[in-house]
Amino acid sequence: MTDTGKYAGLPIGAIVTTDFRAAGIFKNAGIDFCCGGSKTLENACREKELDPAALILQLQELEGSSPLPSQNFKDWDLGFLADYIMNTHHKYVLKTLPELVFYTQKIATVHGSHHPELIEVASLFSKINDELRQHLQKEEEALFPAIKEALKGNNPEAQAIIASEIARMSAEHEFAGGAMDTINVLTHNYLIPEEACNTYTVSLKLLQEFEEDLHIHVHLENNILYPKALLL
Repeated sequence: MTDTGKYAGLPIGAIVTTDFRAAGIFKNAGIDFCCGGSKTLENACREKELDPAALILQLQELEGSSPLPSQNFKDWDLGFLADYIMNTHHKYVLKTLPELVFYTQKIATVHGSHHPELIEVASLFSKINDELRQHLQKEEEALFPAIKEALKGNNPEAQAIIASEIARMSAEHEFAGGAMDTINVLTHNYLIPEEACNTYTVSLKLLQEFEEDLHIHVHLENNILYPKALLL
């Protein structure tokens, strides 16, 4: 019988922070480990009507081997982590946003009469585009520089910027994550219809890829970068 005691009461985000390989387990189970990272495993499973023992068994199997050093984000210098997020996730988002705005609007126009959910998908993604562009700019111009200043020593001005920016940015993460969750539901987990054209197919695959990247992006900020920055 699986011992659920070790993991059941732990926050999802903390489990992934300790071993990033757990992200794949939660992703396959449909459990949000980024915006929903503060929920305990037990509560997350209850909401999804899942058996926590089955997930815990998978987590225990990870204990037999060590995670990759390159994924040990929790031990990275905060300045380096901020640069990694900017050079990896921000660049990806800024490259992909215009493509997805174009694709989602196009398939809504062409297929919206038979798939009205695509009209809502296009509208939601347009809002995600507007929100994330401003969000990334504020991180790169205000939050990340303030974190690097605070790392140099006691800096009340930098600490005040960190506190105010993180409070706002956490709410913006909730919006973007929630909007992508809605798109996931509307498209039935990015299920490609039999009659889908190439553009329709590419759009759904790109949306799924975008959501997966967003989950990792937000996890690194919500569960690692932001909490440590607030302690500076």
